[in-house]
Amino acid sequence: MSDGRISPRYRAMAHAQISGILEGKCFLRNISITGCCVECTGGAEIQPNARYELKIKPEGVSHVGSFQLEVECKWVRSDNYVAELGFAITGSPKGKKFQRYVDYLAFRHAHP
Repeated sequence: MSDGRISPRYRAMAHAQISGILEGKCFLRNISITGCCVECTGGAEIQPNARYELKIKPEGVSHVGSFQLEVECKWVRSDNYVAELGFAITGSPKGKKFQRYVDYLAFRHAHP
């Protein structure tokens, strides 16, 4: 899945959380090494251009543990009960887990 992006985005089925802000039903829709999209039910108090710490809990079949990403919100789209949030990834304190997860998604994409 390229969408004309520099780095391919891969569909994901992970849970996402930003402590104190995104606590409800939030899911990672897609991710690449440079950005990601999160979908949440209910409202989100996320501000464009603000920086956050995004916790990702990958699906069990990936065999990758939870990890955190430093992200900057690039856009927010809200429609009644659902919010879509676009983030640029600015850092990954546990880079190996992040890279393993993106590698897993790339493999799954190439071998459906």
